[in-house]
Amino acid sequence: MPNDRLRDAILRNGLTPVAVAEKIGVDAKTVERWITQDRTPYPRHRHAIAAMVREDVPYLWPDAVTPEKASRIGQSELVRLYSRRSAVPYDLWRRLIERAEKRIDVLAYAGLFLVEQDPMLIDVLRQKAVDGVEVTILLGDPTSATIHRRSVEEGTPGVMAAKIRQVQQYYNRLDSAPKAKVRYHDTTLYNSIYRFDDEMLVNMHVLGFPAPHAPVMHLRKLNGGDLFRTYSDSFDRVLVSATPQPGDGVAA
Repeated sequence: MPNDRLRDAILRNGLTPVAVAEKIGVDAKTVERWITQDRTPYPRHRHAIAAMVREDVPYLWPDAVTPEKASRIGQSELVRLYSRRSAVPYDLWRRLIERAEKRIDVLAYAGLFLVEQDPMLIDVLRQKAVDGVEVTILLGDPTSATIHRRSVEEGTPGVMAAKIRQVQQYYNRLDSAPKAKVRYHDTTLYNSIYRFDDEMLVNMHVLGFPAPHAPVMHLRKLNGGDLFRTYSDSFDRVLVSATPQPGDGVAA
């Protein structure tokens, strides 16, 4: 069976098997066999090709990385663990946002702290979107039972919905920005996820504690790792069911 993912990735990047072979120092027929016979290259060649076509090794060769190895690599994806979100330096948030070139993803209930700690954030996000960065903001639906329950769990009924409506006033300014979208979800979040290209801050949710007092993981994606990918997949699952307007097809 041919490796259609590898073939597509090579062609999509304007390359040929001959060009790939020349870049990594192997015979062109070897690259052809990797494609047509789904042969698995040596690890050094897998990583070189993955970088060349800007794809993950597990995507191109799903069976090449065992779950055990993916788990070991995933441990190295953890850059730092902060005991609470309030301990994450503001400079780190700013650096991650400013350096993002492909995507900025936010999955939270409100995430009001982002715009409160940086009044210029919306202008920065708008300019990023103009420059071609995909900016996706997923906020909780303030009309949903999920948001009401979260407020009750934190001992502040109604406050979460109020925070979301407050932050809406900021993100409404992204409405006309290309590459930017704001969506609403009624998902029960076990983590808030903030992704900036290949780096991510994951704010864990702890029952009875507001998000600023819960731990944060700083992750950096490594080829073949499974930790970063787990949270990326979680973001994508919420995005699929999110809607453009609060209460628009979201269960209340």
